[in-house]
Order: sequence, then structure tokens, then C-alpha cells
Amino acid sequence: MAKGYLVVTYRAINDQDKWSAYAKLAVPAFQKMGGRFIVRGMPSKIYEKGMNQRVVIVEFDSVEKAAAAHESPDYQVALRALANGAERDMRLVEGVS
Repeated sequence: MAKGYLVVTYRAINDQDKWSAYAKLAVPAFQKMGGRFIVRGMPSKIYEKGMNQRVVIVEFDSVEKAAAAHESPDYQVALRALANGAERDMRLVEGVS
């Protein structure tokens, strides 16, 4: 079974307090659902018109588990805490088996 990855890139963090509140809730919510943070930070180098923006990648044992984590009640609380505190892109990607 292929692993599932939630990949997040931040275009802007508009409200540091909301983003901090979100992070405090999102990390344990994903970990509770089996998520492992494998990337969390700024790019070391940018290539091919890339953007210098924060990147987070969370690994799950499957795409289904990643989707369930995103839809979980605990993560939904984190999303409400973030509200309009950040502009970002989140994708669920299946890993290569």
C-alpha cells in the first residue's frame, strides 16, 4: 500500500497568533492519526522559479489515513483556529510504492 502525504506550502502568514494557535493544535491532531512530520521549514535552496515559502510534509501509512486525518474533528478545530491567518496550498499526494 502506498503512503499518503499531506504537502503544504505557505504563500503568506497573515496573523502570527492564529498561525501559532493552529500549529499547536494541528501537530498533535495529525500525530494522533498516525502522521509523521518529515519536512517542516523554509527551503534550503530554490530552483526552477520556486517560491521561498514555508513547506510542511506529513507522511501517513496510506492516502486514506491522510484524508481521514484531514477530516478528523481535532484537525477541524485547528483549521478554525487558523481561519484567515495564512494563505496556503495543501495537497494530498500518493507516495511511490
